[in-house]
Amino acid sequence: MSSHHVGRRAWLLSGLFCALLLATASTSVHAEQLRVMTFNIWVGGEAGRQPLSQTVKVIQAAKADIVGLQEAHGEERDGKRVDAGRKIAEALGWNHYDQGNRTAIISRFPILTNTPNKWGASLRLPGGQEVWFFNVHFAHAPYQPYQLLKIPYANAPFINTPEEAVAEAKKARGHQVAGLLKDMQPALASGKPTFVTGDFNEPSHQDWTPRAAKAGKCPAAVEYPSTLAVTRAGLIDSYRALFPDEVTHRGNTWTPITTLDDPKDRHDRIDFVFVGGKDVKLQRCEVVGESKRFADIVIERYPSDHRGVVTTVELK
Repeated sequence: MSSHHVGRRAWLLSGLFCALLLATASTSVHAEQLRVMTFNIWVGGEAGRQPLSQTVKVIQAAKADIVGLQEAHGEERDGKRVDAGRKIAEALGWNHYDQGNRTAIISRFPILTNTPNKWGASLRLPGGQEVWFFNVHFAHAPYQPYQLLKIPYANAPFINTPEEAVAEAKKARGHQVAGLLKDMQPALASGKPTFVTGDFNEPSHQDWTPRAAKAGKCPAAVEYPSTLAVTRAGLIDSYRALFPDEVTHRGNTWTPITTLDDPKDRHDRIDFVFVGGKDVKLQRCEVVGESKRFADIVIERYPSDHRGVVTTVELK
């Protein structure tokens, strides 16, 4: 082979190598990884009788970028509740948005604007991309698993059938779900990355399935309406999408403070991270809690009565 051909081949290979490098660099520039978390901090982090720094530690251990907080305010003293959500954001050096009703969105990224009824807010990521983030804490009572299992709670009546469970859930939370979906319409129409976090205080229709009921994982098959409405709006339950077997992977978030066989309780997955929008790729979903048996990310002296959930996505 002549030196001319050798030189030309080297030049072509060099050009190809540079092109590959540029393509890789372009991909890395345009793809952003984001960790989104839901966390009920249990009465402003106070009910577990631990310092607020322990709640901050949970968020740090989860390596979250944006967190939807529920029960963000502490116990009432002299007619006031301390805004723990703001204190947590300050401790992290983050931004804070008080949604009212003791819920808050905290983020390492700038918060641009909120939706009309404060169910959500838009945020700007470092690469300039805008995302929508919604956070909810739906009504805790009546709680249908307790009603079905005849566990007294909040003076709620006992019920016997899946149909009654759906009706009771709609009465308890239907108006809140409708308000959320109305506030979400512009975000969903935009096609921008959209997230919904929250303590739904209601199990998932994807968990209480006929298959799970047959396996003894739930008392009956119930098409719980709150998660059903959110998925019908076009969002994906990140945990169930990544762990589709509802028999082997229950993902319970309620609760780390009682045992599985406690006759006065029922363990379930009621804390969620939903994902929607174009060009959003699910990568991981992890439960945050008190032990390796029940959580992927473990914090000693876990401070809440709810396990958290953190979902990792890639935005193209």
